[in-house]
Amino acid sequence: MKLKKVCGLWMGTIMLASMVLTGCGSGKDQTQGSSAAEGESQEQTQGTDGGEAQGGSGGSANKIVVFQSKVEISDQLEALAKDYEAETGVEVEVWGTTGDDYFQQLKSRLANNQGPTVMSFAPGTESEQMKNYLTDLSDLSFVDKLGAGLADEMDGKVVGIPYTVEGFGVVYNKSLVDAEAIKSTDDFINMLKEQQEAGLTGLGLSQESYFLIGHILNASFALQENPEEFIQEVIDGKVNLKDVPEFQEFAKIYDAIRTYCYNPLEANYDKECGDFATGKSAAIHQGNWCYSMFADYDMDFEMGLAPLPICGNDKITAAVPTAWYVNSQASPEEIQAGKDFLEWMYTSETGSNYLMKEFGFIPIVEGMENDTLDPLSQAVTPYTESGKTMGSALNAFPAGMVDVYLVPVAEGFFTTDMSTDEFLEQLTDAFVQAGAGN
Repeated sequence: MKLKKVCGLWMGTIMLASMVLTGCGSGKDQTQGSSAAEGESQEQTQGTDGGEAQGGSGGSANKIVVFQSKVEISDQLEALAKDYEAETGVEVEVWGTTGDDYFQQLKSRLANNQGPTVMSFAPGTESEQMKNYLTDLSDLSFVDKLGAGLADEMDGKVVGIPYTVEGFGVVYNKSLVDAEAIKSTDDFINMLKEQQEAGLTGLGLSQESYFLIGHILNASFALQENPEEFIQEVIDGKVNLKDVPEFQEFAKIYDAIRTYCYNPLEANYDKECGDFATGKSAAIHQGNWCYSMFADYDMDFEMGLAPLPICGNDKITAAVPTAWYVNSQASPEEIQAGKDFLEWMYTSETGSNYLMKEFGFIPIVEGMENDTLDPLSQAVTPYTESGKTMGSALNAFPAGMVDVYLVPVAEGFFTTDMSTDEFLEQLTDAFVQAGAGN
């Protein structure tokens, strides 16, 4: 199938700071950084926060550093870097990271004047935190061809270029699960029970932060009339999640996972995807990015993507998980080189081929097409085309919310007999604490 731009999505989404998806990092950690320039005499341009940020006029550097956290494209990005150098003569050093602390590593590097030239994180609270380091990218030639609402904008300037649109929900085995039979919370829980009776796991999660609680919790927030205002009310102590229907039903599903499925604290991402690929799990809560994990398996079934049906929800989450940014504190030459790199990646034949074919991204630029999308990416499309999508509320969370504050609550739930009310009260307290700490 061919896809052109995907537009009209609710903006302000997750990132998988760490996965990103999502939720994971590569196995390499480089310590060398590109030094930030201070006291440059060149003409400066106004920063996005109203302060001064070094401008990108003038010549271009012959080397840039790219730092990003999406493990699924790490090898492909290394290959892209080599092709970019071959075509342009500019060296691209790709840094990797380990674990779920990419954003903290990035902030530490930047604070120590060892930041990369091009970096990535989630639009929303993360990019707000980093606004002093964001270059105005409005003059890139393809910006006006991006799907409506997909670019990260501050003060009327485009500062972040989206990777792609990603969708997540219940990835299910069509030979084991009838999507028409899981359209309510009670039906979904009954499916989990039936799968256990058949010797299978109904829904697999894993121990990594976003795959444990971040993603699956999103629907309850995204279904609120105004997710950002609702989150702030929780932070301010005005709302207790145990009193909200969408969270009551979420807790029921979480409790059913604890009762009828394996303990996600005993499974990593590889096991979660491997059990699904080998038919041991009927479904997993994941997104289209996880299809790359199935390459080594001989799978003999079709898979689909369904909503988490709390309160009758019929929408999947589809939004921009991560965006590219250029470090405004780099030298003017490096800034221009970073912008040139993004321009090449989104407009050249080689760069576009990597985005579509090697990275497997869903197109977000008008005229860009991908006729080789994997089945899960294809499954996202009917939802986006029919408007059956909700945004990712995760980017309105306080920084570090999932990794630092929510994971301990989820771990406690899966290792004790904590009640669902106690669980929701602890989640509420976690938001209050996170708000006070940010």
